[in-house]
Amino acid sequence: MDNKKLDRINALARKAKAEGLTEAERKEQAELRSEYIAAVRANLRGQLDQIDIVNKDGKIENLGEKYGKKGH
Repeated sequence: MDNKKLDRINALARKAKAEGLTEAERKEQAELRSEYIAAVRANLRGQLDQIDIVNKDGKIENLGEKYGKKGH
C-alpha cells in the first residue's frame, strides 16, 4: 500500500471525527481499510513464514514450510 492511500485513510478518519462522512466517503474508507488490512496480513504472513524453530532434538524447522504454505 502506498503513502498516498495511507494519507487518504488518515484524511478520511480526521474528517469522520470532525464533521462526518458522506455515503461515498464511508464506502471509500471501508475499501481502503480492507486493502490496508490485507496488506498488513500479507506482510505479517511473510515475516512469520521466515521463522525457524530449533526443536529439542536440534532439528531446525521452518514454520512457513510447516504451516504457512497451506493457506496460500
